Amino acid sequence: MPESMPALVLMLSLVILVLPGTLYLLLLSLAGLHTVTLPVGLVPAPGRLAIIVPAHNEAAHIARTVDNLLAICRQDGDAIVCVIADNCSDATAEISRAQGARVLERHNLEQRGKGYALDFAFNTLANEGFLGYLVIDADTLAETNLLSVIRAHFAAGAQVVQTRYTVLNAGESARTRLAELALCAFNCLRPRGRHVLGWSAGVLGNGFALRREVLARVPYSATSVVEDLEYHLRLIEADIRVHFADETVVRGDMPVAGAGQKTQRARWEGGRLRMLLDHAPLLLRRVLSGQLRFFEPLLDLLLLPIAYHSLLLLCLLLLPFPLASMIALSGFAIVALHVLIAARVGGLSWGQLAVIFTYLPKYLLWKLSMLRSIVSASKTSTRWVRTDRDSSS
Repeated sequence: MPESMPALVLMLSLVILVLPGTLYLLLLSLAGLHTVTLPVGLVPAPGRLAIIVPAHNEAAHIARTVDNLLAICRQDGDAIVCVIADNCSDATAEISRAQGARVLERHNLEQRGKGYALDFAFNTLANEGFLGYLVIDADTLAETNLLSVIRAHFAAGAQVVQTRYTVLNAGESARTRLAELALCAFNCLRPRGRHVLGWSAGVLGNGFALRREVLARVPYSATSVVEDLEYHLRLIEADIRVHFADETVVRGDMPVAGAGQKTQRARWEGGRLRMLLDHAPLLLRRVLSGQLRFFEPLLDLLLLPIAYHSLLLLCLLLLPFPLASMIALSGFAIVALHVLIAARVGGLSWGQLAVIFTYLPKYLLWKLSMLRSIVSASKTSTRWVRTDRDSSS
């Protein structure tokens, strides 16, 4: 018995780590089977909209994005495109202006990051009478119904709206195909599940819209690497629910191969780790004090990325306890269900899934190799570094 005590303690530790996330995945997956629909006969909310494009050294892609968004604005009839050229050392501002966008240039080498750029834009436009603002990344293309969907959700009472956000260049490499599946889960299925359950869908950093009144109540003073997650927590604190717009999609470029994706993932997952360490204790105290609206964001922070969650389940499976094996196998079944439902929600075919699954072993090893970079990124500043989407390795 004494010899088995360390293994028993390890089992209990792993169960505590994986069980809440596993049950949370199951709940979101089942809820996400239901589509989000708007009431019939809504009159779109009138008023001027501003599409804000934060851009740092995006000369290579900004013309494509501006052209796409300007066409959507012309179709809408009462919207503008405003590019925030933030600390740019290339021709982002000049190209955006030549394409017909309004351009705000910002130069501040001390305060660098997407959150600072957005806060600058919102403050600059605050007194110009806009109904609301829509944030679109500089490497993104949006569907033509983007603004009509946002106006419909505003008319339905939403104060903040998040659209679907998936991958534009999914066919370029095995990594981008896997990124597409990951975003179908994280940016489509889970927000849909939260919305169906009556929770706040979340802010994903790309394709989200806010009414002007929201920024008056909750200024966009989010400066971390994951400024979208940080701002969403502030919205929940203010009891503002984000609605999910299932009817439209924005698609952004993902890094094609190793170097760019490693930088992007380390920044994002390191930022989430920092948010977990900073905010989980306070969220737990609030839940225990009866403020139950903080329970779901706490679960969201506690859920590790699926690759690491699966590795913990594997560790649990290898322990010599029947209970550990049962929990681990159930966990793997729920992860598989989550992935399959995400693929269905994202419209992926069985052939696309087969290609993705052949790449999984290499991906899991790559994720393990990133642990040190993620921990390191959780300690760094918010400096905005453009992700290299074209590098190969």
